[in-house]
Amino acid sequence: MSRGRGIAVLLAGAAIWATPAHADTLREALLSAYLDNPTLEAARAQQRAEDENVPIQKAQGRPNVSGTGQYVEYVKTSSNSFNSPSRSFGANVDLAVPIYSGGAVKNSVRAAETRVQAGRADLRATESAIFSQVVAAYMDVLRAQALVGLNTNQVEVLSVNLQATSDRFEIGELTRTDVAQSQARLALAQGDLRNAQANLIAARETYIQLVGEAPTDLQPPPPLPNLPDSVETAVDVALESNPDLIAARERADAADYDIDVAGAGRYPRLSVFTSGGYANYLGSAGSPVIPVVTQAQTTASAGVQFTIPIFQGGLPAARQRQAQARAGAALEQVVATERDIISQVRAAWSSYRAALQIIESSQVAVDAADLSLEGVRAENSIGNRTVLEVLNAEQELLNARAQLVTARRNAYVAGFSLLAAMGRAEARDLGLDGGVLYDPVTNYDRVQGKWWDWSRDSDPQTQSTRTVDIPAQTAEIPEDAAAEMESAPVQGD
Repeated sequence: MSRGRGIAVLLAGAAIWATPAHADTLREALLSAYLDNPTLEAARAQQRAEDENVPIQKAQGRPNVSGTGQYVEYVKTSSNSFNSPSRSFGANVDLAVPIYSGGAVKNSVRAAETRVQAGRADLRATESAIFSQVVAAYMDVLRAQALVGLNTNQVEVLSVNLQATSDRFEIGELTRTDVAQSQARLALAQGDLRNAQANLIAARETYIQLVGEAPTDLQPPPPLPNLPDSVETAVDVALESNPDLIAARERADAADYDIDVAGAGRYPRLSVFTSGGYANYLGSAGSPVIPVVTQAQTTASAGVQFTIPIFQGGLPAARQRQAQARAGAALEQVVATERDIISQVRAAWSSYRAALQIIESSQVAVDAADLSLEGVRAENSIGNRTVLEVLNAEQELLNARAQLVTARRNAYVAGFSLLAAMGRAEARDLGLDGGVLYDPVTNYDRVQGKWWDWSRDSDPQTQSTRTVDIPAQTAEIPEDAAAEMESAPVQGD
């Protein structure tokens, strides 16, 4: 299975739309979410913040220049001083260059760089999670539409049945019990329809929350390509590519660097420095006894400064032991994440395979129930079947078709979840090239070498759009919604 293919069929060619007008296909829905989902935008901003930890740590090993200035009025001077000035102005400039810090700066930078890698994996995981939610929301809308269509048809059928039963009761062919049974089934079907309509509205609102646009005329999704042939293959791919596991491993590596940073507190520190100063007594120095005094002077100095820790009350050792404990926790988190990933993959595989089998059995049930209903109606017309048996046959067909619709939704969502757990359902797998993909490396390259203290970005602005202006959703459905969902593809060739 090639790494670049993943689920590229879903979004092949989507890069031509910078801002899609409608999300009528799954491809467009995923693209809209990628460009406009606030959770994803927030994760990108958080990663940019993580990038800044690298220049922050690098700054600890760079030269430091500071300046000070002061103006002093000497309100009262010593009576024994004959040339004390009454005022002065001074300024100093100091430059310090760290030379050796026991490896603290070097390992802090390495830890920050490793955590940047972990953050990029977290961003991948966020993308995958958002896409999985969008797929589930898309399929939920399609399923809800299909169920509304099925229940609407059931209400229409039972309404006709009730009218026919009432007519036959009027001429004495049926009893009041038959009419009551028809009325009861119609009332139940009307309640089921209202519930299905409410579920459809909820599904559409969830879709808007994730995608940022209202679903208009959702088309059946394309088949899921390149699903693994076995659960073992899926687990192997996930252990190599799952972003959550990659992030956990990177954080464990960063924690190792933290141990060396904490231990650096025991070692000497060495730096070179230089300082320059200027003082001016503003003509106030001197006296009749000593009339000639220099009113301005400059100074300069340079040297080497070293600090040798001798005893710190056990602080460096405590910090290092603390870092070791945290590194141990990070290592255990790797194992915990690995277990979780294996569980997710196996569960998604099982759900997917079970859903495929349910589709097959549900299709058989639909065909059989359809044939059974036809036969029961024919036999009822000649008096060999009761009205209740007709109603039961109609309900069985409805249940079978509803189960088929749900199974197709579950199979598709489980298949996509399987790809996500394998690390194969992210933006780089979706064929969104041509300048659309967000590349976190771009910002890192931009900031990691910056030195200037006054460099700053523009104030942040909201990137995603609000949904307050999107009208509240209704339960209206397109024609043939149920038939389209019942025949929607699930698995590619």
